[in-house]
Amino acid sequence: MQLRRLIVLPVFVITPCLTGCSFMGPLSPLRPLERSIVFQPARFPVGEWEPGSIAPEDVQFTAKDGVRLHGWYVPHPNPTAVALVCHGNGGNVSLLAETLSILNQRHNLSVFAFDYRGFGRSEGKPSEQGLYQDARAARAWLAARENIAETDIVLMGQSLGGAVAVDLAAKDGARALVLASTFTSLPEVASNLMPVLPVRFLMTYQFDSVSKIRDYHGPLLVSHGSADELVPFELGRKLFNAAGTDNKQFVEVAGGRHNDPQPEAYRQALEQFLIKVSTVIDERPAGIRNPELADRTGQQSR
Repeated sequence: MQLRRLIVLPVFVITPCLTGCSFMGPLSPLRPLERSIVFQPARFPVGEWEPGSIAPEDVQFTAKDGVRLHGWYVPHPNPTAVALVCHGNGGNVSLLAETLSILNQRHNLSVFAFDYRGFGRSEGKPSEQGLYQDARAARAWLAARENIAETDIVLMGQSLGGAVAVDLAAKDGARALVLASTFTSLPEVASNLMPVLPVRFLMTYQFDSVSKIRDYHGPLLVSHGSADELVPFELGRKLFNAAGTDNKQFVEVAGGRHNDPQPEAYRQALEQFLIKVSTVIDERPAGIRNPELADRTGQQSR
């Protein structure tokens, strides 16, 4: 997640905007630049779309505003839980092949990872509210496919994807919430990286997880690397402490940087966490078992 680039805007760009740019919202003259830095999508065909570790099902579904989206679904015949994965601010879903394989084969999850609008094979242009919409549509598709309630889905998010997962969990509930390398808010990260510049007052994208997570009261697992160079470890702790639940666990990844793979200690912690929050899920035949919901959400799979 290349947050640092957001902070080192040239002074000649920042100076004229010190009075009022952040209050102009989408009309801010910095908005296109901010969007290009916050969101780093890789559009298809960039990526590895035929992974060897798994054979994901290509899924197409539609957000509430009509934007066509794409994701990878990896079912499990007898899942411990069903999980939705929200990735970070860069790349696309093809980078998650190994992660999906581990979640499916080691942690026994039926798992669905999707690309936000403007990423991978998904249409549209990314925005903060757009990403929130995309996650809701993805969860609706997954619930219909697995024939379970949306709130029985475990939400998993890394970095920016953690902010997306927090928004969904705090507003709509979740079976559990799993966050990795997630920040309190985007302006706070920017301010920590470059405290001499007034970036907190210039940014229009907020992703204010620290305020939202107070409204989440379910099981929570947070991991954060002690050597995270983009999202300071202290911000991960601050987000964890702000959560409105007593049923929470923090895993410190000693020496871990922002994009390092999770160590074995984390895998063991996640295994125990999932066992505690798992629900009994009956065996289901292949295909969507709730066509009425599928029709309402514009869901298709292929």
